[in-house]
Amino acid sequence: MIKKVGNTEIKPKHNATCHCGEVELELSLPEGIEEPRRCNCSICRRKGAIAGSIKLENLRIVKGEAFLKCYEFNTKVAKHYFCSNCGIYTHHQRRINPTECGFNIGCLEGVNPFDLSEVLLSDGVNHPADRNTPQ
Repeated sequence: MIKKVGNTEIKPKHNATCHCGEVELELSLPEGIEEPRRCNCSICRRKGAIAGSIKLENLRIVKGEAFLKCYEFNTKVAKHYFCSNCGIYTHHQRRINPTECGFNIGCLEGVNPFDLSEVLLSDGVNHPADRNTPQ
């Protein structure tokens, strides 16, 4: 659990915005940022974002819902959202747990994700939902 990134304290309710400001989210982060991670799946390695996770009900779109576009691929379970104006990835509904939402830590107001000291690697290339054989 990370309650501070660099000199920035993570508030229990923290706003996140895309680059142009058309999309604004409110995230409930009572425990701070939990298990920040990078994923190596085909989309995540291209977008390069560090993500955190919260329950879907802990994300509220404050403004700009009309600007959000959704991108789905492969199993079409994960829903990746980005601003149609500036192109910034803001959040996604997770495939490994569709009751959770991943969010772009770089969109948190006042937070520099490069100040994070520990970032996990999530192995999206070998995602369990892609395996066709019983284990």
